[in-house]
Amino acid sequence: MLEEGAKAPDFKLPADDGSEVKLSKLKGQPVVIYFYPKDDTSGCTREAKDFSDLAPAFTKAGAAVYGISPDSVKSHDKFRCKHDLTVRLLSDEEKEVATAYGVWVEKSMYGKKYMGVERSTFLIDAKGKLAKVWRKVSVPGHAEEVLDAVKALKT
Repeated sequence: MLEEGAKAPDFKLPADDGSEVKLSKLKGQPVVIYFYPKDDTSGCTREAKDFSDLAPAFTKAGAAVYGISPDSVKSHDKFRCKHDLTVRLLSDEEKEVATAYGVWVEKSMYGKKYMGVERSTFLIDAKGKLAKVWRKVSVPGHAEEVLDAVKALKT
């Protein structure tokens, strides 16, 4: 289990616009990565819209924000366009990054067990360390809480 203060696992993933994002290339600025279960579902849409609504404030605070799920690049692109999302979405179809961050977990619904993404957010500082970790995230108010944590890094 990754703890605050640990080095953030590096990754390289394809983005919704066809580019690739490599975490280690983003050193020097805070980075927010939020893991979510599935494109275009109610909680995931609300979370993506909340982060998108606050994107200018994250940019002003010097932070990059990325959403990560196991959905394909094509799915991400469709999701982003449908909801006018401004945050970049990264595709982790092999679940390697979700596994490295400890968010690919056994879940249970109606007594049935399955593997899935546990909604989690990681704030990585400019040096590549985990400054703050949120697990089992509840969406309402979460993006604002993450923004406050980004701003607190500056002080």
